Amino acid sequence: MHFDDSLPARPATDVRPGLDDAPWWRGVTSYQWFVFVVASLGWLFDTMDQQLFNLARKPAVTKLLDATPGDPATALRVDEFGGYATSIFMIGWALGGIVFGVLGDRIGRARTMMLTVLCYSAFTGLSALSRGFWDFAFYRFLTGLGVGGQFAVGIALVAEVMPDRARPYALGSLQALSALGNMLAATCGIVLGRMEEAGTIGSAWRAMFLIGLAPALLAIPIFLRLKEPERWKAAAREEEADASLAGGPRPAHKLGSMSEMFGDPRWRRNTIVGMVLAFAGVVGLWGIGFFSFDLIRTVFRKHFEAQGLPAQQIAGKLTLWTGIASLVQNAGSFLGIYAFTYVTARIGRRPAFAISFLLAAAATSATFWLLDDLWQVFVLVPIMGFCQLALFGGYAIYFPELYPTRLRSTGTSFCYNVGRLVAAAGPLTLGLLTSRVFAGYVEPMRYAGIAMCSVFFLGLLALPFAPETRGQPLPE
Repeated sequence: MHFDDSLPARPATDVRPGLDDAPWWRGVTSYQWFVFVVASLGWLFDTMDQQLFNLARKPAVTKLLDATPGDPATALRVDEFGGYATSIFMIGWALGGIVFGVLGDRIGRARTMMLTVLCYSAFTGLSALSRGFWDFAFYRFLTGLGVGGQFAVGIALVAEVMPDRARPYALGSLQALSALGNMLAATCGIVLGRMEEAGTIGSAWRAMFLIGLAPALLAIPIFLRLKEPERWKAAAREEEADASLAGGPRPAHKLGSMSEMFGDPRWRRNTIVGMVLAFAGVVGLWGIGFFSFDLIRTVFRKHFEAQGLPAQQIAGKLTLWTGIASLVQNAGSFLGIYAFTYVTARIGRRPAFAISFLLAAAATSATFWLLDDLWQVFVLVPIMGFCQLALFGGYAIYFPELYPTRLRSTGTSFCYNVGRLVAAAGPLTLGLLTSRVFAGYVEPMRYAGIAMCSVFFLGLLALPFAPETRGQPLPE
């Protein structure tokens, strides 16, 4: 199969005749579509692995701590250690994102993407073999390394290969398709929950992690077909030329240079803004939103116990309903990311972020306060997913626009993952608020989640300092 990548991304003003008012996908070459599909699959499977962890976390931690499901004496300890496991995963995610982000600029987007896919799929599979909490946490840390690196290199690759007129829509679509990865994980949870309820399998959570091995197959087309973008090749040649003229290995503009990213006032400001935006959204999603599954398990367990169901059947039903909740949450997420993509193309990046932060705070608070019955899963949870994940569509579109080619992978990854590193305190904080501060309340996770929704307002504070990039070409 032959792909034409002879057409590098054009400046925003260089639009091929007849395409000004055409759909964004008109004029995209076959190779550009191939890059989009591969990068989208890499991120789709990445998010599938993330969601498998969210769905399997509580039963896994309960089993590995040898706790009794539904026992109030151990429930708070399970919640606390679930927060530890999530924070450890997010620390690995942040560190891996920074390391692989720099590698993406220095050794190339394609090679780095292959390494990240192999890393996150292999260690997700190994999580199924855990025998205690700390080896489970160790595998989650290593999985996080690969998960963190995938986002930035995939985003940089698509941003540099796609024509400028198609870029925001392609990046928004890539992020929206990640919701399909979450929905795929949710479907696995539903099927495995049915099997566990029927007694066909013993531990659905181990089977979920084994499924996470499958994305390793994506490394094959990456290795065989994916090439480095022309923009990156040009930046690499420029670095070599600078080094040659300088008579040494330290050119003025080095690929993936942290010193330039923080030494230049323009890139430094963009980095700080990006970090704050990412921190607010990531804490909102990983420190609050994804813990709605644990809230669902706590609330619905009472319903099922009141029906007099046996423990094995309750375990299966809880896995089933958290899978359903994940499915509808990510259906909302898919629509939310697409909505952000089209809104930001019309009114700009900053107004779109402002609207999304306000809606996310309102929807998340409402979900944690009101969710109390099975039917509400189909109303509150998808609305929360729509509002929270819309922000992540913004990150995919906005962060690559803040940096030149030589810093794009490093900068995008740094914003997203240092924000995530700080945000790793979010799940830990939620766990401590639940088990310590609000421990005397009925269903303390409700109060902890609502208290933490204040983090969305931090994102609003960064927006006055954020550059507006709508309609502008990528910086060089």
